[in-house]
Amino acid sequence: MELDLKANKIIEEIVAVIRSNLDKEKLVEKLDDYHANDIAQSLEYLTKDERLSLYEILGDEWVSEILSYVEEPEQYINELGVEKLADIINEMDSDDAADLLEKVDESVKDKLRLSLDDDVKADIQLINSYDEDEVGSLITNNYICISKTLDIRGAMHELIKQAGDNDNISTIYDNINTIYVTDHNQYYGAIDLKDLIIARQSDTLDSIIIYSYPYFYADEKISDSIEKIKDYAEDSLPVLNRDKEIVGIITAQDVVEAVDD
Repeated sequence: MELDLKANKIIEEIVAVIRSNLDKEKLVEKLDDYHANDIAQSLEYLTKDERLSLYEILGDEWVSEILSYVEEPEQYINELGVEKLADIINEMDSDDAADLLEKVDESVKDKLRLSLDDDVKADIQLINSYDEDEVGSLITNNYICISKTLDIRGAMHELIKQAGDNDNISTIYDNINTIYVTDHNQYYGAIDLKDLIIARQSDTLDSIIIYSYPYFYADEKISDSIEKIKDYAEDSLPVLNRDKEIVGIITAQDVVEAVDD
């Protein structure tokens, strides 16, 4: 598809960068200056071969973020192939993976299940177990959770470990503002990341835990939850089952988008 006169200037720039014959390292460096949403919007102006080449250069994790912004990804799903699509879905936040799978043909889904990671399949199955008007249908697994029994040093160690283990968290400081705390697997409270970073080794974890940090139950109605998001002005809130175990988090953006839909 050719760019028309109304095309966004940023998208024009991205397409020009992709077609500039830069080596891989320079291309990645250039594209890193653009938001994943803008790169997503540029895909329709590329040829199939250009897109497939771009996917290989950027890698599965980056492509998973880009595809999460595509509203109608069917064309790109079909041209990726099952194995590559599975690799990309394995890198996605659970809610984005569930959304993408809804747009995949049943015959392709059957093949995908053989290649998806077990934890990804479990997360998607959990999300799909809730009605579409319930908070649980919007949860993501992109969060960090620690036990209240840890000391400050242990909490920092666990934070870094989980950030490294979770491929969906590219950097601690960019994506994680709140750490959730459990007591015997039950939700106990939350810690502001900044408070943990500046805490002294002699401080107790209890001294920086916010016990009144709000939460949702997974079976609450989405339409009822927007007021809570507005009242507390938090980017995200934990979502619990009725046993008060954390099953995921929900972001303010997800709630607003769901209510708009």
